[in-house]
Amino acid sequence: MHRRRFLRTASTLAGVSLGMSALPLPASNLRPGAGLFTPIRRGAGRFESRGGTIGWLMNDDALVVVDSQFPESAAECRDGLQKRSGRTVDLLINSHHHGDHTGGNSVLGADAKHIVAHDKVPMLQRMQAEQRGTLDAQTYANTTFAESWHQEIGDETVRLYHFGPAHTAGDAIIHFEKADVVHMGDLVFNYRHAYIDLGAGADTANWMTVLERAHDQFTDNTVFIFGHGNPANGVLGRRENLLVMRDYLGALRDAAEAGINAGMSAIETGAHGLEGFQSHVLQGNPDGIAGNIATVFEEMTTVKE
Repeated sequence: MHRRRFLRTASTLAGVSLGMSALPLPASNLRPGAGLFTPIRRGAGRFESRGGTIGWLMNDDALVVVDSQFPESAAECRDGLQKRSGRTVDLLINSHHHGDHTGGNSVLGADAKHIVAHDKVPMLQRMQAEQRGTLDAQTYANTTFAESWHQEIGDETVRLYHFGPAHTAGDAIIHFEKADVVHMGDLVFNYRHAYIDLGAGADTANWMTVLERAHDQFTDNTVFIFGHGNPANGVLGRRENLLVMRDYLGALRDAAEAGINAGMSAIETGAHGLEGFQSHVLQGNPDGIAGNIATVFEEMTTVKE
């Protein structure tokens, strides 16, 4: 069994769609209007608008931002943070390469001394931009790391970790140590279906391990920022939310394995749905979960070179 300590409850989901339903919500479906600035503690906070959640840290010595969404929302975030801090962005961090986390790099990173990301991020970002015809719109990290990176920012320490392939091949976990606030990027889709980017090196088995390592690394006092969340649960959480995400991935792997063993196709397997995760269904539509099952089916039946 891949679920580790997962406990199931009874429910049945039906339907399948293997297209955009398995992706993060597109910009047109996200909350319209002014972005939301929310302080968390000790100079750290979050900004929500279009795309993946932005994290920030402001103190007397620097302004640090995690992820950049899209140019328009990045400009709104930049202006709001400058008004609050009196500074331009000194350090921009990308949690991974996806466009809703790097699309505003040219805006939020314009004055930054460094844009930091895992060393696979520039390559993956370039590959995605080539596929979408957006190469001219890209701004890439100019500082990269393999396993860890840190910098003293006034009285705060910013530390980055990479625990191996998970959501992509280049995910970073960002820790504001004194504030004890962690930005998980898209390693956690809080109480909702996920985007599993096989083309960018996603590995759902190791993703579960990454979440367990993060759970063990941090404490019950740590506040976590997640890249995406179910509107009912939001994008802030505690370490137990990491295990909810782990158990969801484990359930996907169990469902895919059952379909493989029964001789079903990926679509047939997805159509069987997933017990115990009704809370992960967005707007009453189970297609995102069905698409996740089918993607994991593909992952588990593809021979890796």
